[in-house]
Amino acid sequence: MSSVETSFVNPDSNNATNEAIGQGQPARSAQHKNYKGFVAGVFSGIAKLSVGHPFDTIKVRLQTSEKVQFKGPLDCLLQTIRHEGVRGLYKGATPPLVGWMFMDSVMLGSLTFYRRILKDSVFSSPSILATSRSSSREIENANQQVEDRLPTIGHGTAGIMAGATVSFIAAPVEHIKARLQVQYAADKNKRLYSGPIDCINKIARAHGIRGIYHGLSATLLFRSFFFFWWGSYDLITRYFSDHTKLSTPSVNFWAGGLSAQVFWLTSYPSDVVKQRIMTDPLGGALRDGERRFPRWKDAAKAIWLRDGPRGFWRGFFPCFLRAFPANAFALVAFEAVMRGLPE
Repeated sequence: MSSVETSFVNPDSNNATNEAIGQGQPARSAQHKNYKGFVAGVFSGIAKLSVGHPFDTIKVRLQTSEKVQFKGPLDCLLQTIRHEGVRGLYKGATPPLVGWMFMDSVMLGSLTFYRRILKDSVFSSPSILATSRSSSREIENANQQVEDRLPTIGHGTAGIMAGATVSFIAAPVEHIKARLQVQYAADKNKRLYSGPIDCINKIARAHGIRGIYHGLSATLLFRSFFFFWWGSYDLITRYFSDHTKLSTPSVNFWAGGLSAQVFWLTSYPSDVVKQRIMTDPLGGALRDGERRFPRWKDAAKAIWLRDGPRGFWRGFFPCFLRAFPANAFALVAFEAVMRGLPE
């Protein structure tokens, strides 16, 4: 695999990926890498949805249902298939199918951009680079590596910035998806929304653009945990590159899956609160019920009072199971498209 093919996913691993995201590369080469990253990110989103959406449906239903409705993830899965068929697992898939193509494209593309900005503007000093390293060998070589590498904290910071950027696409997509996922009626005539377009139209008529973006602040908070995702991705990639003989695609696969699990271990409670907010009735002309959580802390308090600390981890198991394969295969798809795109 060429340096261009691997560079976007990890721009500073200890192999050919050092040539990434314009670090020491001509401007035209960097622009080409950005272009490939944005395009390949679309296919990453498709792969992620195909593998991960059934897990996501189970997760959202466990997060938002009463405890008596499902005994656990397996019971939720079996009830969904029994009453709604396998298609029930893909309820609400259309918004994220479209949205994740854009989201992964924007996230991965903006991540590359922010990495370069941070490297050039913040971490360009050898002294700053040296203080952010844990390896004595890296400290000794800081003057040389400043042209090639972004420290782990830089990757984490770029992750926060990319998370904030993509939140403005993710919030409405996840909002519509969540409302469709918690419609349990097998009879379509008994559902409030017949599909994503109907859901968007009804919410927009009743509550305008603010209704569509319901849960944006919770989404921004949730995606601030991208710091741990991309920071751990860099650390895991460096470890595998330094201490194993795995090929670069294998390193990307394992680092992508494991770092996604790190992300969910740190961010999951905030996701539970976000889902409760996004599935909370909007009220008013929509006539879907009375709103219960006008603020983030109201949703968090309700979860705590009803279930205690365990309430913030409802649905974690299917989410954790989903994290590795969905994100690992997303990176496999990303790399395959990167190889196929012209220089």
